[in-house]
Amino acid sequence: MDSIDPEATRALRERLADRLEKAGELTDPAWRTAVEDIPREAFVPGFYRDSGTLDGCTRWEPVTPASDRAAWLDAVHSDTTLITQLDEVPADWTDPTPRIGGHLTSSSTLPSLVVRMWQDADIRDGHAVLEVGTGTGYSTALACHRLGYDLMTSVDVDGSVLDRAAGALHGLGYMPWLATADGLQGYWPAAPYDRIVAACSVRRVPNAWLEQTVPGGRILTTLGGWGDGYARVLLTVDGDRAHGRLLPGTVSFMPARRDAAPAPGNPYHWAMRAKQDDERTVRDTALSPAFYGQATETAFRARFVAQLAAPGAQMVAPADHAEGTVFLVDTTSGSSVAVGPQGDHWIATQAGPVRLWDRIEHAVLAWQAAGSAALTEFEMTVDEDEQSVRHAASGLRFVLPRS
Repeated sequence: MDSIDPEATRALRERLADRLEKAGELTDPAWRTAVEDIPREAFVPGFYRDSGTLDGCTRWEPVTPASDRAAWLDAVHSDTTLITQLDEVPADWTDPTPRIGGHLTSSSTLPSLVVRMWQDADIRDGHAVLEVGTGTGYSTALACHRLGYDLMTSVDVDGSVLDRAAGALHGLGYMPWLATADGLQGYWPAAPYDRIVAACSVRRVPNAWLEQTVPGGRILTTLGGWGDGYARVLLTVDGDRAHGRLLPGTVSFMPARRDAAPAPGNPYHWAMRAKQDDERTVRDTALSPAFYGQATETAFRARFVAQLAAPGAQMVAPADHAEGTVFLVDTTSGSSVAVGPQGDHWIATQAGPVRLWDRIEHAVLAWQAAGSAALTEFEMTVDEDEQSVRHAASGLRFVLPRS
């Protein structure tokens, strides 16, 4: 890729900073200066653009300065997440090829979320910071600009991703601590930290993060899971305990690779297993499953509550079910539920030892009865024995899975 003088794109970065500030995402002048000074294009030599489907799979078209310079520059300086890797396969951006299908395994997160994460973590001068998930290195560069690179540590489980980020960082003169490492174990050589900020989602907060955070330090991460539910949480650490509230907003992060949902198998096999289960139950349900497919903020929150209630459940394509049916399976217990339309109401067919919909229905209806509260009304507690999320208004309390 031909190099671009960062000064030549400064006006584009200033416009991006203006948009972020106007949207309320950029409130600290120090972070605004970082957005204006750090050339995102140095960290994104190319990205994959969704260009439709082929045989039911997404067709990913590579976009680089050579293929479409205007589109590349526009995307890099927009508030957009850019996909940079599929299926853990490094891309050769000097001669990329289209991809058909695949799992997203690395990206350059949209700048508004990057700066929101750094600001929400309340990073201040003199703080030692661990970033879990280096990715392209753009967020790392912003933090280096704000803190000085000697206080910044960033790790990524993917060595090829880290190597590319290191090259971009070093090219701009930043030399933070970088390592290929499983970020769920933290990074002991540079510990302790005043802040740990994770650019991935986790099913539970790793104990190593608490052990490597100074008393009074903070951990900012995203709680995720197998049910497409997400919520950010900011925890204050007190020894082997931590406590904090969930944060507002509808964001999602790729899961830490250890926490990714297991492959569920063939939906037809699950459907046949359910039909052969002598203990299966069929009943009306007062809860529509439509929130699983909606893009509203209320549906986003409902999926998170449902995930807390049934953390092992994941949605698969229904096998021979009516249109509008939601089919959930739990690979940890062998349980399943199909919730589908019947006339003007909904029917839940449950099989296996765990009645998944009973748990989901109870939690979501209780949460809705309490006013479908914002995520900020949930609080999380971490201690040696368990990790829990509580919603005082509804009386709901959920214990997070241990694995």
